[in-house]
Amino acid sequence: MKHITLILASVAVLSVAGCRNAQKPIELGPNPFVTHIYTADPSAHVWEDGRLYVYPSHDVAPPRGCDLMDGYHVFSTDDMVNWTDHGEILHSSQVPWGRKDGGFMWAPDCAYKDGTYYFYFPHPSGDDWNNTWKVGIATSKEPAANFTVQGYLDLGEDTFAMIDPCVFVDDDGQAYFYYGGGGRCVAAKLKDNMIELAEPLRPMEGLRDFHEATWVHKRDGLYYISYADNHIMPDGSQQNRLNYAVSTSPYGPWEYKGIYLGPTGCDTSHGSIVEYKGEWFAFYHNKDLSGMGNLRSICVDKLYYNEDGTIKMVEQTR
Repeated sequence: MKHITLILASVAVLSVAGCRNAQKPIELGPNPFVTHIYTADPSAHVWEDGRLYVYPSHDVAPPRGCDLMDGYHVFSTDDMVNWTDHGEILHSSQVPWGRKDGGFMWAPDCAYKDGTYYFYFPHPSGDDWNNTWKVGIATSKEPAANFTVQGYLDLGEDTFAMIDPCVFVDDDGQAYFYYGGGGRCVAAKLKDNMIELAEPLRPMEGLRDFHEATWVHKRDGLYYISYADNHIMPDGSQQNRLNYAVSTSPYGPWEYKGIYLGPTGCDTSHGSIVEYKGEWFAFYHNKDLSGMGNLRSICVDKLYYNEDGTIKMVEQTR
């Protein structure tokens, strides 16, 4: 009888230990999660230090339009509730080739390779801003400080409305550069130095109603490309949604799958998808803090997949 009791007690101890080791679901704080400044276009990444970093653009109050967006802050967390503002990492005044009046620091992205962080940002070189876009590159040995502008990517002569850089690094270490606006999305491999294209840009085929805001992630061997559309509301206002398509190749062709994030109240939409501590998250922006579409604030909610790999609609929380 004592022998049986000992076995049962051992099983009970193992069961308790197993429960303690099971990872609890991550609890999120309220949205928007940055409230002391206005932010938009969140690009989220998890780096080697185990923290999740978000690289957004910065809406400036009082608003005058899209031209006042002057620089970039970085935010990070290790629990998805408490966020650290690492301060401004780059300002338009620090871009040697940039527009003389500054501003127009639109949606950025960041990538990591061989000990260096590469920050990609769209910025015009002239006052005819919509026809002079370039994608600048700043580098640092840290994820949220001490970035120095190195130059810009040679993307050819056709720069009209070409914005929203996204850099996806595949499992084999190969980096792919995506960008586009005004209804066009293109991509190409990057060279190992991460500052030059390895090949000509090619159009992404199969996307439906593409507008801007490209993001690429990978799950279970499948590539997902997400982007903003040109959705018009019943009242005639524009409120873009986030769509997605899938492929077995980072180049496509892409198979359109639908919408994963509905209108957020802004005329624009821009987001990213990232896995953190075994769960998936959708980052986006809304205008809940200001009530104004050009004073936006970044948000995050959980993202779920169906068994067939399709994405469920994200429930936007406040």
